[in-house]
Amino acid sequence: MPHALIVAHGQPSDPGPAEKSLAAYAAEVNALCEGVTVRSATLAAPGVFEGCVSELSDDAVIYPLFMANGWFVTSALPKRLAERKLPILDPLGVDPNLPGLVAEALSDTLKDNKWAPQDTDLVLAAHGSGRSRNPSAVARTFAAELAQRLAFRSIRPGFVEEPPSISEAASGLSAQALCLPYFACTGGHVLEDVPQELEAVAFKGQVMPVVGELPQIKRHIATTLTRAFQRD
Repeated sequence: MPHALIVAHGQPSDPGPAEKSLAAYAAEVNALCEGVTVRSATLAAPGVFEGCVSELSDDAVIYPLFMANGWFVTSALPKRLAERKLPILDPLGVDPNLPGLVAEALSDTLKDNKWAPQDTDLVLAAHGSGRSRNPSAVARTFAAELAQRLAFRSIRPGFVEEPPSISEAASGLSAQALCLPYFACTGGHVLEDVPQELEAVAFKGQVMPVVGELPQIKRHIATTLTRAFQRD
């Protein structure tokens, strides 16, 4: 049976919990796949990625659980693969199906709350970067594509590492608001930075799971990995 390896950044300061969390995530995706065995590794856990790669067959594929096609995907991953020329699929954040899938998840949440989108504000809490404009550009493009699918009263991107901050984006909103963490995994930023920023402005709305944890996304990743091995 062919293999797929889901790869995430992980937590360099404490790699164990993130590694365990990603393994549980991969197990969920694996259960949704047909004819593919899904494994996982973070880049932060010493030796784990290289150990997994050494056990993969030559027809294996790498799936980057990242929100941008940045340095980790284009440079770090190929370098860490060394002599193994395994194909690296497009990361989650640049998947053309992503806006539609997230819009579906948001629509489900709106219906559960009996909220109309035009009366609801959305805070898009993203990472951003103090060194590169690419991460925030990806998030802003995503926000624009989302706006074409759901007519929110406002969509407000806010960032951990650049202005506007998440607290600025979430400031002054009523309880009829959603916050979507635009992250692939539930890591330190999602567990610490995002809640702190929201608490600073007494955000009263509902905080959704990170993009990568949405049920629609897990099913789509499973479909993507299954199709990666299908032959015409």
